[in-house]
Amino acid sequence: MTAELIIDARNATGESPVWNTAQQALYWVDIPAGRLHRWTLADGRHQSWDAPQMLACIAQSGDGSWIAGMESGLFNLQLHSDGRLDASLLSPVTHAQPNMRFNDGRCDRQGRFWAGTMVMDMAAGAPAGALYRYAAGQGAPLTPQLEGLIVPNGLAFSPDGTLMYLSDSHPDVQKIWAFDYDIDSGTPHNRRLLVDMNHYAGRPDGAAVDAEGCYWICGNDAGQIHRFTPEGKLDRSLHVPVKKPAMCAFGGAHLDTLFVTSIRPAGDISDQPLAGGVFALNPGIKGLPEPEFKH
Repeated sequence: MTAELIIDARNATGESPVWNTAQQALYWVDIPAGRLHRWTLADGRHQSWDAPQMLACIAQSGDGSWIAGMESGLFNLQLHSDGRLDASLLSPVTHAQPNMRFNDGRCDRQGRFWAGTMVMDMAAGAPAGALYRYAAGQGAPLTPQLEGLIVPNGLAFSPDGTLMYLSDSHPDVQKIWAFDYDIDSGTPHNRRLLVDMNHYAGRPDGAAVDAEGCYWICGNDAGQIHRFTPEGKLDRSLHVPVKKPAMCAFGGAHLDTLFVTSIRPAGDISDQPLAGGVFALNPGIKGLPEPEFKH
């Protein structure tokens, strides 16, 4: 299967792809640049907006705005056609130590926003990261729902919302867990190991769940996207022409295209000149509409 380059974005850290069905457009972020991107299917137009902080994860809201995890907390983003972006703080976060930011995040099937934090210096290996849940109207401060994470990633929910997935992509961990998820209270419990990615190619990064309930995870450092069954069995692996695929999302007119963002590392990339680009694959399986944040 050949991966098609959608846009040579050259993102330092391309993350959090979200398909907007109404606009038939893909949104994603470049974390260190603090930039939100949009690519429109019909005409291939590319537009971007600059946020005031590093911008790590996004989810669309029903009113046309976005919720985003940045450095100092969760924000509401209003995008304007002239390239302006208005950011208003929804809830601040009290990090466990300095120089932290949000990382991976998305909404559960009921419209609550989940996002994890990490120390920006990943080499430090500090387990100071935490996973937070935010619901409409919730006041400050944010309360950790799960602690002791180094690089929380791979957050996803089963089609019926009763399973939550989470990974830690740090080289010292490289594991994916599954949780039973109480859809009424928004509470994960019964944490268990789903996949030990030390036995597969690549570190577990961003993820998506398809309409059949299988879990797709980017194999960072290996140029792979793996599909695992809900039981943790490897079903297939797809290749992209860059070493660091970061996160995947289903989209396209029929939700049967798998979009993949990637990382453009510093240094010599002569062996992967398209690093930081956004790619599209056709895996023959459909995804699900991404849940919106419920106000």
